[in-house]
Amino acid sequence: MPLLVAPALPAGSLAAQEQPHLPVRPGLALRPWRDDDAPAVRAAFDCPAIQRWHVRRLDSGDEALAWTAQWARRWHDETAASWAVADADDRTVGQIGLRGVLLTEASAQLSYWLLPAARGRGIATEALGALTRWSFTRAGLHRLALEHSTVNAASCRVATRAGFPVEGVLRGSVRHADGWHDMHLHARLRTDA
Repeated sequence: MPLLVAPALPAGSLAAQEQPHLPVRPGLALRPWRDDDAPAVRAAFDCPAIQRWHVRRLDSGDEALAWTAQWARRWHDETAASWAVADADDRTVGQIGLRGVLLTEASAQLSYWLLPAARGRGIATEALGALTRWSFTRAGLHRLALEHSTVNAASCRVATRAGFPVEGVLRGSVRHADGWHDMHLHARLRTDA
């Protein structure tokens, strides 16, 4: 069935380029995942808070390696992208990414997590700012959105500090281990100040 509106971004908008390295600030950058990041990913998914909010765990080093390896294919397929948040020593301290990329709508959902030792220092907010700038200025996206449980106050602070206002509440929309959660919906448009 043909679209009656031209796609906002043509196919190949992401895949035609290499996934970029994005500076955040001195000593902090976003870079594509590598195989040697698998131990940090395994440690992240052993964290009870990451398990709670992302509703996933990894049970082996092989699963962690598969998790890091998937991102090159998803970039090429233009369905998602993920970056390691790396410190001054190029150690992975977190993840930030685009999920549900829709080139036809020039939109994506955001996700992020940090290892426990990296929390509380503004890293997630700064990484979200860097990815947002690139998404709007270089990737050409029009809308970025993110959802988190209304109980997840830390994620709400990150989104708000990065300029993503709450647009509304999605009632009972995601099931966590303790039951159904209402979700805050935050979003920004490229045209927002």
